[in-house]
Amino acid sequence: MADDKTMRMVTNLDRKAVEGKLAEARTAAQSGNLAELAAMFAGVEGMPRAQIETRVANALKWLADKPQHQKITATLELVELNLKNLK
Repeated sequence: MADDKTMRMVTNLDRKAVEGKLAEARTAAQSGNLAELAAMFAGVEGMPRAQIETRVANALKWLADKPQHQKITATLELVELNLKNLK
């Protein structure tokens, strides 16, 4: 039986789905009083892929020593896997 906490890594998300995941991460960051992290994802809708890649990479670095925010990290890792799909 699979671990319920394991998130299935989907790699076929389109831009709308990726932007939705980034909005989820932003909302989670805001809820967790992580204003600096939330600000990284302000206005990502319609942003060029390279800029989103930079913001996701910076956010993952920022979260690296914050295991209490694993859910946000997992969401961003999922986004990272799907960045290649952004047109």
